[in-house]
Amino acid sequence: MNINSSKSSNEIKLSELKEGQTGRIVRVGGQGVLRRRLLEMGLIKGTQVYVEKYAPLKDPIELIVKGYHVSLRVEEAAKVILEKIRQELTDGSEAN
Repeated sequence: MNINSSKSSNEIKLSELKEGQTGRIVRVGGQGVLRRRLLEMGLIKGTQVYVEKYAPLKDPIELIVKGYHVSLRVEEAAKVILEKIRQELTDGSEAN
């Protein structure tokens, strides 16, 4: 059975979000020390994550989690699965 077959069409890796987008954590992957570190930084199921910016070479990513700034390598961010949250722009239109 393919693990990705149960993946919702709305789910995306944290590393795939663009600057200014927000998502809610569905699950945190990884193993051992990496997984524990992600959880200790507040990246737990149900938490909202905002992508503040990418570094000039696109690695690392600066996030806002629970009101504080966190930087993650793109490789680490790929272990976190989110559901995208629609955001409303200031002109009233919706962003994806």
